[in-house]
Amino acid sequence: MTALTSTWPIFGLTLTTPRLTLRPVTDSHLPAAVEAAKSGIHEPGKSPFSTPWAELLPEDLGPNMARWHWRCRAESTPESWSLILGIWHDGELVGCQDVGAKDFATLKTVSTGSWLKQSVQGRGLGNEMRAAVVLYAFDWLNAEVAESEAADWNAASLGVSRSLGYELNGTNRQSWGGKAVEVQKVRLTPATFKRPDWTLKVEGHEAAARFLGVG
Repeated sequence: MTALTSTWPIFGLTLTTPRLTLRPVTDSHLPAAVEAAKSGIHEPGKSPFSTPWAELLPEDLGPNMARWHWRCRAESTPESWSLILGIWHDGELVGCQDVGAKDFATLKTVSTGSWLKQSVQGRGLGNEMRAAVVLYAFDWLNAEVAESEAADWNAASLGVSRSLGYELNGTNRQSWGGKAVEVQKVRLTPATFKRPDWTLKVEGHEAAARFLGVG
């Protein structure tokens, strides 16, 4: 990994919470991520994603996920970047949490998205992983705003946002898996953030931040 991080410094970043380890997904992690997704993320026909990628046939889900991870890496520059962090719980990869930005040097704004396999949902892990990337954005990247969105029926995602102090930031109508859906946007600042009672441990920040043009 040392040689790989010297070429792609993002791979050296690790965020640690009381129960979770978050680090960038490498190619060696992709099979585990695919298996986690194949095990089920949501009820059939109730996709929380604007593009219903988790409903692809099993033989198509893996290649589609690999293309997405490769695309996000290939297109990450200081002007527009996206970090897809795998979520490890009890040594198992159970989902992904992404954090990204466009024109970060000017806007100081990040956006987030995530998924967890169904078998570990309902344990507060979604709250913990979102809190981790928000803490990283505010305290380490000096972000001033964190944004997210969810379909207005997605009570679980909006509940995580509400518990962390996000404020409602308007709605719009989007094509969500081929259907028209009202999408609720939410916005968080350091002043409104309801910080967790634990401390985030960060490793590999300096090299990753330089690579993204943040530090």
